[in-house]
Amino acid sequence: MISPNTVSTPDLKQTRVVSLDVFRGLAVAGMILVTDPGTYSAVYWPLLHAQWNGWTPTDMIFPGFLFAVGVAITLSFASRLERGDDRVKLARHVIVRSIAIFLIGLLVNGFPDYNLHTIRIPGVLQRIALCYLCGALFYLGIGRAAEVADKRQWRRRVALIAGFAVILLGIYWALLKLVPVPVFGAGRLDSLGNIGAYVDRTLLGTRHLWAWGLTPGYGVTFDPEGLLSTLPAIASVLVGVIAGEWLRTEYSTKRQAFALAAAGLILALAGWLLHPLLPINKKLWTSTFALFSGGVSLLIFSALYSVLDVKRWRWWTPPALVLGTNAILAFALSNVITTLTDRIHLNLRDGSALTIHQWSYGYCFATWLQPVHASLAYAIAIVLLNLTIVYPLYRRRIFLRV
Repeated sequence: MISPNTVSTPDLKQTRVVSLDVFRGLAVAGMILVTDPGTYSAVYWPLLHAQWNGWTPTDMIFPGFLFAVGVAITLSFASRLERGDDRVKLARHVIVRSIAIFLIGLLVNGFPDYNLHTIRIPGVLQRIALCYLCGALFYLGIGRAAEVADKRQWRRRVALIAGFAVILLGIYWALLKLVPVPVFGAGRLDSLGNIGAYVDRTLLGTRHLWAWGLTPGYGVTFDPEGLLSTLPAIASVLVGVIAGEWLRTEYSTKRQAFALAAAGLILALAGWLLHPLLPINKKLWTSTFALFSGGVSLLIFSALYSVLDVKRWRWWTPPALVLGTNAILAFALSNVITTLTDRIHLNLRDGSALTIHQWSYGYCFATWLQPVHASLAYAIAIVLLNLTIVYPLYRRRIFLRV
């Protein structure tokens, strides 16, 4: 539903964590920026995904959004549970919301043709839906939220969440390394022979996977948002859930920010040190990638928390808040805009035809900028376009609550 809301604005209530909305908004802006260059033949390397193993700043964006989902789960449900709200009713809300987000993802993937024989079933919104579903139901399922003053119960609760995350990462690690794939055997971590790609091809079929999930000589073989790799992605959400629990404590905001940064450094180092055993790989969402990206998310969030909620330097936040308070809408809208600019053609006087994307990049940017600068300028223009479209909703305090 779409309804007026009074919480996600610059003059927020004291209990609102402004840094969360800003973090989420920056993640959405990053998603739009890296998926809409003027041309992929001229892109600064930080704005590209790693080809396979390793990481770039771009690879940190999506797990950052999932981290924000986890923080929001805690801040959203903890107070309700403490008030004694019905957990079954809250669980129904989680299920309905997850289904809605998943369906929006399918609508975005299929736009505008909606060919059921080739529509991509996995996707970014679908992964968000599944991770939110599992993370929120687990949070509701481990009992009534512990009062932060009861340190023993609070620590037990955090230990349960952390333990579940470790189990998920351990199971996925074992699946990748130990479970044999027919024809290929166990331990293959390439785009063709890994267990996750095999499961996706078997259950979904290659026609319903990401069109660019290619292996040379084999065509489409994998999807970066596949089924099995959702397991460690849930762990990415749980890192955010634990961060949210820490924000509920009565410690000073400075101590909270320091602890978040320290935890982030530990996780990032853990992922980096384990990289020789299991490569950091975003497309496989390896357990080491979940650890490393979770650490990066904590480090960035702690910095924003220090600036926005400790120092309260918020003059620069409105653009990020516009996207962060309508994150799902902004992301879905950006995908529709991208599709339309790539599908709608303009007929030129010389008889040729260009897509809106090609025309605007070629005539508005490439004529006076070097290719790599023109490509970035086009991507920034698309971010600003999305910001402009969503801004009226923000100004009227209308926020999409799926």
